[in-house]
Amino acid sequence: MEKDKLTALGGIKLFEGLPPAQLKSLAEISQLKGCKYGEILFEAGQPGTHFFAVVSGKVRVYRASLSGKEQILSVFQAGESFAEVPVFEGKTYPASAQALEDSVLLSIPRRGLVELLRREPELALSVMALLSSRLRAFVGQIAQLSLKEVPERLAGYLLLLRAAQGRDELTLDLPKGQIASYLGTIPETLSRAIKKLSEQGLIEVAGSRVSVLDPEGLAALAESDR
Repeated sequence: MEKDKLTALGGIKLFEGLPPAQLKSLAEISQLKGCKYGEILFEAGQPGTHFFAVVSGKVRVYRASLSGKEQILSVFQAGESFAEVPVFEGKTYPASAQALEDSVLLSIPRRGLVELLRREPELALSVMALLSSRLRAFVGQIAQLSLKEVPERLAGYLLLLRAAQGRDELTLDLPKGQIASYLGTIPETLSRAIKKLSEQGLIEVAGSRVSVLDPEGLAALAESDR
């Protein structure tokens, strides 16, 4: 089990470059956790006792309004970690997390982590760098949602997906309803945006497959302000 945790930790971006001794220390305080599709990992308002890293599978972090409408804040895949901030602050989770498919996670408790960070300044610096990067991405997401129309947001999303998958033939990583939530819109508006990009010759869509036909044009649309 300890070897499994070491292998899993080695694939997490947050811990890249850490020496074996520090990874071993992390393995000693962490646990591997399996979760099923749809399982709730934590809910907004609960104490932030653990943060998590995705070993395999996919997890969404979202907020729900009193009316039940959901806004997806982020989707985390293998190698990515989440819920660090409330754990470091010792506060409650500001959002909820749910497995989007059967997943394996590393669960790292606040108490053990705080003690470890006091002993391992290199690990503390790695965490700070990741949180700074996360903040920049969040600011960018806010700008996308508040300043751009849905076709521009969709173009930006597809470009991120293209960079992550490393090809022009993309597989949508979420159902279209959840992509709409992530982009701050509704499925009907997303469908119209997809149709618009297709008619402009920027993409070609077949089910959950999207072919990027004109990456430069897609980038120009994503960067445009209206």
